[in-house]
Amino acid sequence: MKILIIGTGYVGTTTGLIFCELGHKVTGLDLDEQKIQALQTGKLHFYEPGLEALLKKHIDSHNITFTKDTETAIKENDLIFICVGTPQGPNGSADLIFVKNVAASIGQNINHYKVIVTKSTVPVGTATLITKVIEENQTAPIPFDVVSNPEFLREGSALQDALNPDRIVIGTTSETARTIMRELYKDFDCPIVETHPKASEMIKYAANSFLALKISYINELARVCDNLAINVKDVSNGIGLDHRINPHFLKAGLGYGGSCFPKDVNALIQTAKEQGNPISILEAVVKVNADQPVYFIEKVKQALGSDLKNKTIAVLGLSFKANTDDTRESPSFILINRLLEEQATIKTHDPIVKMGAPHQFPTIEETVAGADALVICTDWDDYKQLDWESLKPLMKQLYIFDGRNMIDKEKVEKLGFYYFGVANH
Repeated sequence: MKILIIGTGYVGTTTGLIFCELGHKVTGLDLDEQKIQALQTGKLHFYEPGLEALLKKHIDSHNITFTKDTETAIKENDLIFICVGTPQGPNGSADLIFVKNVAASIGQNINHYKVIVTKSTVPVGTATLITKVIEENQTAPIPFDVVSNPEFLREGSALQDALNPDRIVIGTTSETARTIMRELYKDFDCPIVETHPKASEMIKYAANSFLALKISYINELARVCDNLAINVKDVSNGIGLDHRINPHFLKAGLGYGGSCFPKDVNALIQTAKEQGNPISILEAVVKVNADQPVYFIEKVKQALGSDLKNKTIAVLGLSFKANTDDTRESPSFILINRLLEEQATIKTHDPIVKMGAPHQFPTIEETVAGADALVICTDWDDYKQLDWESLKPLMKQLYIFDGRNMIDKEKVEKLGFYYFGVANH
């Protein structure tokens, strides 16, 4: 098939390359000149393990091309995927301005029957909205179908998630479009859920919100475990072995972040309010998540003293989780901002995220030198393998605050460090 991907960000680029792997010809369309130039030379504008090698492979084999030419791209392709951003609006709902702009462009340039597929995370009813906008912008009544086909990619493991999905969701009322989508995904060995577009759109929000709920649940439970001197990891393991619960997303820590969970939970909350059916449990999820970094900072203050002024804190990890450079809604920055309010001096390290001008990468040793405390915010493998014995003489005080429960507590305590985790007793 000849496939057009509109929007060459994280979702669009990954989706396009997977279709290349399946033998299709893909065009990536974006209005950002810098993105297009980088992609044409085989360079990603974001970090995702394994994806850049795949990009170079399919550029070299001419399976994927990139362009800014909207008219030609729309006219020359039969299957169009909308992969543009849907940022959070002021009231928490998704802002569909980019989706509407794409739909208008499709309407203006459509020249024969096409299937338009929304990969972007969009509110319930967006397929209907896209249909309306395309029709309003057509110069002639050319037929088309709109399909909802949400993505379920996890940053840091997007390639494996795309190649080995848990399920594929196809939302359409058109038998013609359904047949085309079945053909597109025929080589995948996973359940395919065929449903109405509105149900498909809801599935994405419902899934992410449920996972966020699990994270906030175990984090709130961790606070209770802390007061009772219980190791929350034992509790997570004990309940996670129940197949009805499973162990995924039951790691206590600093809370969820990134481009999906915060935005999607808030969007579903807003949708429910607009329908007159508020989801109070999700409102509690958001509150618990916002409070989690504050709870952890209290540990720092209890150990170092309530006055953190002029205390030097080394923060390890800036991305919201390992194996990505995404810092959106990262708990690290929430914690850093709170520490700055306490007038602490902050030094930061991350293996991938570039900070400051001229984008320097300080070493671990440079970051912890003279620190009163070290706070681990991101579960990078680099931090699991730290040589604590060599770091010990560099630090002013030997406090470790492990926001990911990833460090061997007994090992560092034997070396003379004071260790504090998230209910890691």
